Amino acid sequence: MAQNPAGALDGLRVLDLTRILAGPLCTLMLGDMGADVIKVEPPGGGDDTRSWGPPFVEGEAAYFLGLNRNKRSLTLNLACKPGQEILAALLRKSDVLVENFKVGTLEKWGFSSAWLEANAPQVIRCSITGYGANGPKGGLPGYDFILQAESGLMSITGPQDGPPTKHGVALVDVCTGMLASNAILGALAARSRTGRGQQLELSLYETSLFMLANVAANYLAAGKDGGRFGNGHPSIVPYTTYPAADGMLAVAVGNDAQFARFAQAIGHAEWGTDARFARNKDRVAHRELLDRLIADALRTDAAGAWIGKLKAAGVPCGRINSVRQAFDDPQTAARRMVETVEHPALGALKLIGTPFKFNGTPTSVRRAPPTLGQHTDEILHGELGMDNARIAELRREKVI
Repeated sequence: MAQNPAGALDGLRVLDLTRILAGPLCTLMLGDMGADVIKVEPPGGGDDTRSWGPPFVEGEAAYFLGLNRNKRSLTLNLACKPGQEILAALLRKSDVLVENFKVGTLEKWGFSSAWLEANAPQVIRCSITGYGANGPKGGLPGYDFILQAESGLMSITGPQDGPPTKHGVALVDVCTGMLASNAILGALAARSRTGRGQQLELSLYETSLFMLANVAANYLAAGKDGGRFGNGHPSIVPYTTYPAADGMLAVAVGNDAQFARFAQAIGHAEWGTDARFARNKDRVAHRELLDRLIADALRTDAAGAWIGKLKAAGVPCGRINSVRQAFDDPQTAARRMVETVEHPALGALKLIGTPFKFNGTPTSVRRAPPTLGQHTDEILHGELGMDNARIAELRREKVI
């Protein structure tokens, strides 16, 4: 472990009973902020994503490696009594519990709200489910792809004349993990006043609806349903991608003055006073015509040349990069968005950096993603005081 200044959550212990993406991303964020995250995994296979590949790196799935740094791995069979007793002991010494089991699973194992109130009142319990505990779909499992479909997100993504399209990453899972981390921080702030934890609920369903943002407001406030605009924006034009002579670039014109500068920069200053284009509402009405005219103009020069001219005019724009190009960009290195950590089996391992920066309690990548059960003995001995004989007995009984 590298030596780092104390993080914002230094001294807090998080029990991570999650798997796949939303929960592990939440606990990764808490770990980056300094929390001691104990990742509880079933013996044998562990988190499902340990086998999600290719790609694999020396047998370790890249998917798992990307979501589980700054955690210690404890294998524990929670379906048996001894495993439940170990979890109960850890809960009494923890600050946060994050789980994404099927609704009612923890209660079935004896960890009801009443048990937590009586035995671990300080614990903030964050439950991540598919649809929440109630309602017609309450208790059903949730899958990012299905939620993108059901929420309307897919209906507003893709070509205007093409089929609905999912996002390139599991965005509902990602946003649910971020919201869960945010909610936990709020509950920790409340605990500093009340001295008590509380129950938090998040669902992929509610996250996916919340992600509709301005599109949701268009419907709820004005009755206007969403639609597909390709890479365009429902309320702003021009705000899309265009072909240049040697590639594609993205242009985001946010107001009328910016549009006038944009028009001048690409050699068509007259558009800035054209009644069809001068105001945004008129540009939206004439979207297809204006997009066609802009595309014809931008095809006459290279993307880099246009980017230089547009940025000089104060018009937001950028090249459409591959993932490789984005991570090779000098800005990525300047903002420490690639971190390197020493993995026990892989050696130097590159991981994505932390997107938020603290100047007083900095985030850090202190631990590599753990191998399965790597810290089981360390946790049982160091946190619960078990001796080697008892740990060996638990291993023979397949509790750990």
